[in-house]
Amino acid sequence: MLKVTLLGASLLVAQASGQSTFRCPEKDGYFEDQVQCDKYYDCFDGIAEDRLCPDGLVFDPFSRKREPCDHYFNVDCGDRLELQTPKGPSDLCPRLNGFYAHPDPSVCHIFYACVDGVAEEYTCSSGLWFDEFSGVCNWPEVTDRKECKADAYETNSGFQCPERGPVDEFGQFDPHPKYADPNDCAKFFICLNGISPREQGCELGLVYNEFTKQCDAPENVPECKDYYAFLEDDKNTSSNNRKRK
Repeated sequence: MLKVTLLGASLLVAQASGQSTFRCPEKDGYFEDQVQCDKYYDCFDGIAEDRLCPDGLVFDPFSRKREPCDHYFNVDCGDRLELQTPKGPSDLCPRLNGFYAHPDPSVCHIFYACVDGVAEEYTCSSGLWFDEFSGVCNWPEVTDRKECKADAYETNSGFQCPERGPVDEFGQFDPHPKYADPNDCAKFFICLNGISPREQGCELGLVYNEFTKQCDAPENVPECKDYYAFLEDDKNTSSNNRKRK
């Protein structure tokens, strides 16, 4: 009974002094909690103290920083999925620190960087969506955000970039794909970031080849081989007129 009482008293003393009941595997260093990813233990001379990362950050066991905490997308928490109670002041900052998507799930190109509960708004480049799992803006097809759709952009002629761009032989997406103008052999469109179309034209005498993705001679594009036939007609007419004179 006396041993139990002494043990209880020791625990109370340790808690009152900020010390932990955690047993340090080494005399000095930082060590992760087995359950909670943003909790760790600071061991000094074999004595451990409980520590919590700033709300929104998690413990990085490989960090060399004085405060060994980092953003969740930079740390592998494994099965240590528990976190401290959120202290975020608003929907923009559900936790005091971190990067967070817009609270409206249909708005994918805007996100917020939160530091001590203060939010700063950022906008992804055209055609990109914010990916909370990686903490950066990314291509829509790799963000797994199915609740939002890309903004529609179109040229004066009504051309819109296809929702999913073409892939190369290695399965990689072209960030700025090109498409032939269905109504004009000498014109084509470049889709900046996959969604913003820009109308382009080939030099006189050339047409766009959708297989090589560049301007080419008409004879190499069967459906456009006669595109410049009117120039030959004009040349012949002009020559005949000169002969008549």
